[in-house]
Amino acid sequence: MKALYYAIGLIAAFCLMFTILITSVEAVVYWNDGYFEKEYTKYHVLQEVSMEMDDLLFVTDEMMAYLKGDRDDLVVNTIIDGKEQEFFNEKEKRHMEDVQGLFLGAMGLRRGAVCVVLLGAAVLLVKKQGLVLLRMLQWGIGLFIGSMAGLAALASTDFTRYFTYFHLLFFDNDDWYLNPQTDLLINIVPEGFFRDTAYTIAGLFLAVSFALWLGAGLLRKKVRK
Repeated sequence: MKALYYAIGLIAAFCLMFTILITSVEAVVYWNDGYFEKEYTKYHVLQEVSMEMDDLLFVTDEMMAYLKGDRDDLVVNTIIDGKEQEFFNEKEKRHMEDVQGLFLGAMGLRRGAVCVVLLGAAVLLVKKQGLVLLRMLQWGIGLFIGSMAGLAALASTDFTRYFTYFHLLFFDNDDWYLNPQTDLLINIVPEGFFRDTAYTIAGLFLAVSFALWLGAGLLRKKVRK
C-alpha cells in the first residue's frame, strides 16, 4: 500500500511542477509589464518593421489576446511606415492559429494537472500520509528540475538547432518557417527574443520550485518533531 501512496504523491508532484511551469510561461508573457517593450528596444524591432512603439504594442496586445482565445481572428490593422495596413499575412495567421492551439491545449492540461494535484493531496492527507506527500513533493521537484535542466543544457549547445526541432515536433506544416523579407512576425519576435524569454521563464520556474522544495523540507522536519 505504501508504494501506491508514493506513486500518488509523485504523480501529484509532477503535475504540480507542470502547473508551475505553464504558469511561469503565462506570468512572463502576460503579467510582466513592459517586457515586450524592453525586448523590442533591445533588438531594434521598431527599425526592422518601421513602426512606432505604441502601434507595435497594440499589435502585440491583440496577438496575445488571440492566443488566449479572447479574439476570434488576427485581422489587425496598424500603421507601418506611415501607412495603415493589416499586420499579419495569411501565412502568419495560419501559424498563429497553430500556436493558439498549443497555448490553449497547455492551459487545458494545466487545469487537469491542478485537479490531479488536489485529488492526490486529498487522498494522502485523508490517509494520514502527509509525510509521504511532502517527501514525494521534494523528490518530484528534484526529478522534474533535473529533467528540465538536462533539456536546457542540451538546447544551449545549439539553440537554433533545437529551436527548429521544437517546431518540427509540434507543427505538422512549414508555416512556422517565416521569411523576414515578407513576414513581419519573425521581425518582432526574433530568435533572441525566444532565447531571452526561455531564460526568464526558467529563472522564475526555478525560483518558485526551489522555494517550494525548501518549504516542503522545512515542513517535513516540523511534522516529524
